[in-house]
Amino acid sequence: MDFENIDLAGVARLIQQHIPPGEPPVGYLRGRSYFRDVLVHALDCSDVEAEQLVDTLEMNGYLHFEGDPAERSVADSRWDIHVG
Repeated sequence: MDFENIDLAGVARLIQQHIPPGEPPVGYLRGRSYFRDVLVHALDCSDVEAEQLVDTLEMNGYLHFEGDPAERSVADSRWDIHVG
């Protein structure tokens, strides 16, 4: 998969389309796993490629976890998906 030429906003929209309205994934690891699985299925890529793409989306602000995954009390916070 060519990450340099991928439309990150388009990938974020693709993920958003697979989430029921008003029900973003809860939990840092569960959310990341959900996003990975969506990308593997929708883009026909490997788990490793999908993980890298989730990292890229998060680093570029398309995926934002509202809590702190290091703190147990907020580890079950929700994700926001920003499509631009």
